[in-house]
Amino acid sequence: MSYPDYPFTGHRFEVRPGIGMHYLDEGQGDPVLMLHGNPSWSYYWRKLVLGLRERYRCVVPDHVGMGLSDKPDDRRYRYTLQSRIDDLATLIDRLDLGGRITLAVHDWGGMIGFGWALQNPARVKRLVILNTAAFPLPGDKPMPWQLKIGRDYNLGALAIRGFNAFAAGAARFGVARPMPADVRRAYTAPYDSWRNRIATLRFVQDIPLSPRDRAWKLVEEAGRRLPEFADRPAFIGWGLKDFVFDKHFLDGFTRALPRAEVHAFEDAGHYVLEDKAETLVPAIREFLDRHPVGAEPG
Repeated sequence: MSYPDYPFTGHRFEVRPGIGMHYLDEGQGDPVLMLHGNPSWSYYWRKLVLGLRERYRCVVPDHVGMGLSDKPDDRRYRYTLQSRIDDLATLIDRLDLGGRITLAVHDWGGMIGFGWALQNPARVKRLVILNTAAFPLPGDKPMPWQLKIGRDYNLGALAIRGFNAFAAGAARFGVARPMPADVRRAYTAPYDSWRNRIATLRFVQDIPLSPRDRAWKLVEEAGRRLPEFADRPAFIGWGLKDFVFDKHFLDGFTRALPRAEVHAFEDAGHYVLEDKAETLVPAIREFLDRHPVGAEPG
């Protein structure tokens, strides 16, 4: 299948024995590592890759179970936040991305990326943050019912795996400006069967809400240590119509990163790069150009 505005040659490697990870590696220069969330895939970042690859090396993985990566069952892969972080570390080492990384994150990509960054803070030189989290659900933010049903109830799990409700719903309701039909199909295409929707459900089930949840410790530590990244250039692009990562989450980032450059849009949703690519792509390019990474020590 061909995907609109995705003219890339993908790469694959065995991130774990018998499990292939797909990723993009476009352009050259200092690496910009772009991490998607759930239920999207590397397709989400396509317009930013096209806007940056002349000057920057754009590395964009599909997490295991997502996009064009393999989709193993639970016997072969543990669908946990820690597994995602470990996979990311393997990819970064394989591609020898060095110590001049720009971390670009969206949705679950925030926790995956910052989970790795907590162990490698000196290697992260710039941040691009789009509708995501790197801390627990804010106390004054209710858990959205759409996620609660998928996380805690069999009926929600059936809707996600049986009817692709999560990916299809996000493609329709995650934007303020309706996606063209072929773009919607591209977002949902990797999740075309019960088997291939395993990760979209497991991500929802892994949302940490209390210390009883296995991802809680990692998310709590990320939130506590997020201010450690306040000394490096940060760009925040935010769709304020996101019913999950709303102003509560934006405020969490601006408190932790008070020097960040913030672009917030009243008329954009969760997939902010879909709604505002024509504004965000040149703004991110200009931000990166304005904050060059210095020579790597040694």
